[in-house]
Amino acid sequence: MVALLASGAFLASLHVSPAMAQDASAANPVVLPTIEVSGERPGDLPQPYAGGQVAQGGSLGILGTTSVMNTPFSTVNFTEKLIQDQQARTAADTLINDSSVRMTTGSNGFDDTFQVRGFQVNSQDTGFNGLYGLISSNRANAQYIERIQLLKGPAAFINGIPPGGSVGGSINIVTKRATDDPFVRVTPTFLSSGNYGVLVDANRRFGNNKEWGVRVNGVLRNGEASVKDGNWESTLGSVALDYRGERLRWSLDAITQNDDTKNFRPQMTLQSTIPFVPRVPDARGNWYPGTKLKQQDNTIASFLEYDVTDWLTAYGGIGYRKGTNDQTFPDSRVTGFTSGADQFGNFRLINAYYDSYTETVSGNVGLKARFDTGPIKHSLNVVFTGYQQEAGNAYVANTPAQSVASNIYNPARLPVVIGLRADPRKASLTTLTSFAAADTMSLFNDTVLITGGVRHQNVTTQGYSTATGARTTKYDASATTPLAGIVVKPWQNVSVYANYAEGLTAGTIVGAGYSNTGEVLAPYKSDQQEVGIKIDWGRITTTAALFQISRPSQIRNAANALAYDGEQRNRGLELSAYGEIVPGLRALGSVTFLRPELTKPTNPLERGNDAAGVPDLTASAALEWDTPWVKGLSVNGRVIYTSSSYLTTANTVEFPDWTRVDLGLRYETAIYDKPVTFRFNVENVFDRRYWLTTGNFVTVASPRTFVGSATVQF
Repeated sequence: MVALLASGAFLASLHVSPAMAQDASAANPVVLPTIEVSGERPGDLPQPYAGGQVAQGGSLGILGTTSVMNTPFSTVNFTEKLIQDQQARTAADTLINDSSVRMTTGSNGFDDTFQVRGFQVNSQDTGFNGLYGLISSNRANAQYIERIQLLKGPAAFINGIPPGGSVGGSINIVTKRATDDPFVRVTPTFLSSGNYGVLVDANRRFGNNKEWGVRVNGVLRNGEASVKDGNWESTLGSVALDYRGERLRWSLDAITQNDDTKNFRPQMTLQSTIPFVPRVPDARGNWYPGTKLKQQDNTIASFLEYDVTDWLTAYGGIGYRKGTNDQTFPDSRVTGFTSGADQFGNFRLINAYYDSYTETVSGNVGLKARFDTGPIKHSLNVVFTGYQQEAGNAYVANTPAQSVASNIYNPARLPVVIGLRADPRKASLTTLTSFAAADTMSLFNDTVLITGGVRHQNVTTQGYSTATGARTTKYDASATTPLAGIVVKPWQNVSVYANYAEGLTAGTIVGAGYSNTGEVLAPYKSDQQEVGIKIDWGRITTTAALFQISRPSQIRNAANALAYDGEQRNRGLELSAYGEIVPGLRALGSVTFLRPELTKPTNPLERGNDAAGVPDLTASAALEWDTPWVKGLSVNGRVIYTSSSYLTTANTVEFPDWTRVDLGLRYETAIYDKPVTFRFNVENVFDRRYWLTTGNFVTVASPRTFVGSATVQF
C-alpha cells in the first residue's frame, strides 16, 4: 500500500497537457527489423501492428526481442490498448482472445490457471519481465501490464525452467513504463453485482533528455462481484522507475497486491465413476457458503543492461517476492464417504484451514553479441538463470466424521473447523538453475534465419514434513537440451518456419486434496516439434502452425494420489488472423484443432484415448468497429467456443461444449477540455452456464457480468 498512498503526492506534482497522444504507428504499421536489445524490460518495445491490439513483435527470452515475422515460433503479443478496451481485470481476461489458451478456473476463485495447447499452465509460471516466480501466485492484475506476451511451445528452453512444470507454452508480463508524454488517468469502475472501484495511472519523465521516468498505478475495489453474497476487496499499488541513457538502461518495479475475498468461486472433484456429468448449477451460487480467502503479495525487481561496445551488450535482472494465502479450504473428497459430487450433485463436505506462503528469488545475467562472419550475421546470446523458492503451508482439517451432507444445488453451510489454526511451515525448497547459449544466424539478406542453441538445466526439489521439519523427499536432476529453429522468407511478407526444442521441468509439488499432499514428484523432460507459416498482408497477418508436444501424463490414481502415468502427446493445428480489415474495423481470430492422446498409459484399454479435460476444438473471434455515424463511438463483440472434453482418461463421460458471447462499446469525447473515455462491456451476454475443468476437477464459469468505467485524463 505504500506505493498507492504515495501516489497522491506524485499526482499533485504533475502538470500535463490535456491533449491525448496519438499512436501513428497503429494506423500506419511498418515492418520492424530485429531489435538487438537483450534485456527484457529496459529496452524499447516493438510498435503495435495495424489496429493496435497486438504488437509487431516481442521478447523470446534468450533469443531477445524480435519481430513476429523473424520468429521460428508461434507468438502473440497483446497490447495495453486491448487490455484497457476489453476492461480486463487480470491477464486471464485478455489471454482467452487466443484459441490455444483456455481458463480452467473462474473469476473470483482461488487463482487463474490456464491450458495452453492442452497442457496446464499455473499462475506461478507467468513470467515478470522475463523472470519466473515474481508474479502473484494467484493472478496477474491487469493494471500494471503494458504487454502480455504469449509463446506457444518450448518455454523451458526459451525462458528457463518453469517452476510449475508448464510445457504447452509460457506467458510473460511486461510492466508499464513512463511515456514521453506525461498524463494522469483516473478511472472509476463498476463490476456487477455491486463491486465498485477506482484505478489510477500516472507517469512523467524527467531530465534534459527525459532519461528518468516514473509511473505509478493504483487500484481500489470493493463489493460483490460474481458470487452471490460474496465480497471481493482488492488493493494494488505499483511504482516503476527507469533510466534510459546512451549506453545504460535500468528499471525498478515495486508492487504490492492484496485481495480479501469472502465466498470465493467454488471448485471440487467429481467422482470418476458417475455415469454422466451433473447439470451445471447456478453460476452465482456457492457450494461452500462461508469461505474466506486473504492473499497478499509483495514484489520488487530490477533490470539493467549496458552496451559495452557497439556490438556487445551485458544485461541482468534480479527480483524478490513474498506471497501469503490464508483461507478456509472446503474439501468434498472425504475418505469413507462419497468422494466428490455424484450425478445428482450430492457430496460430503469437510472444512479445513489451508494457509500457505511462498518466498522467491529469481534472476538472470547474460551477454549478447552482434557480429558478422563473412556473409553471415550473428546474434549470439549466453545467459545464466537462477530461481529458488521456499514454500510452506499449514493444513488443519476436520475429520471425516465431522463432515456434513450437502448438494451443489442446495448447499449446506460450511461447518466450523474444529482444530486450532497453525502457522505455515516449510514444505518444499525448489532450486532451478540453467546455463544457455543460442545463436541466430541471418543469411542471404535476412531471408533465411537459422537458430541453434543448447541449455544445461538443473532441478533440485526437496520436500519437508510440516509437522516435524524433517526432509521427506529430494530430487536432483540435470539435462542438456537442444533448440533448433529456422525461418525462410521466400517473399518479404511471408515467413515459413520450423522448430524443435526439449526442456527439463521441475516435478509437481502435490497440493492439498490428494493422499500424497506435500510430495514432490520427479522432474521430467518434454519435447516439441512445430512447422508453420506467417503471411503479413499489410494490415492483416495470418498464421498457420502444426505442432506436437509430449510429456508424462499426470492422473489421480485409485489411491487418490497424484502420479505420473505414461505419456500425453498433443498434436494440433492452429490458424489465426489479426489486424485491421478496413480502416476502423479491427479483428482477432483463431481456431485450434487438438488431439490430446494418451500414448503409454498403464491401463492398455486407455491407449489412444484423449487426456481428461482437454477439448479437441477451441475458437476465439473478436471484432471492434468505429461507427461512422457517431464520432468517437466504437462497438465490439467476441465469441469464445470450447468443444466437449472427457471427465477421465477412460473417455466414457463427457462435459458438454460451450459458447460464450461478449459485447461492448467505447465512447471517446472531451468534457471541459479533458479527454474522457467511457467503456461498457457485457461478458457472457446470454448467461450461459458451463463447466470449466481439468478433467474431474471442476468449477462453474462466471455468469453474465457487466463491466463499466469512465477514464478521465488530466
